[in-house]
Amino acid sequence: MAAGDQGASDTGTDNNSSDTTPTEIDPEVREQLLGARRSIDNIDAALIHLLAERFKYTQQVGRLKATKGLPASDPSRERDQIGRLRLLAEESHLDPAFAEKWFNFVVAEVIHHHEQFASGSEPESESSSD
Repeated sequence: MAAGDQGASDTGTDNNSSDTTPTEIDPEVREQLLGARRSIDNIDAALIHLLAERFKYTQQVGRLKATKGLPASDPSRERDQIGRLRLLAEESHLDPAFAEKWFNFVVAEVIHHHEQFASGSEPESESSSD
């Protein structure tokens, strides 16, 4: 499913704790919705765990860059990654523009962390983990 295919009121963010599906919906349809939303919730959890793991490695890169005086940003690597992720998105039937927006959002946070390392401080999330 491409990004944006879900209706605005069906984001899949039920948090497994409340059912906002109207009760007047056919019980079979209701169960199908709930099943799909449980799967969405599980995927959201997996994405958070994967992002946390990704940031462990980007922070390792940030520390290395800081100790070696390297710039926080690597535009050439970012361009290569965008191209690679756009191809992966196309192969996966995901909107490549969405994949690029997601990547740019993540990279902005990574660069922010790298800049913090370069200035001698730890990113906020680092101080509360491990």
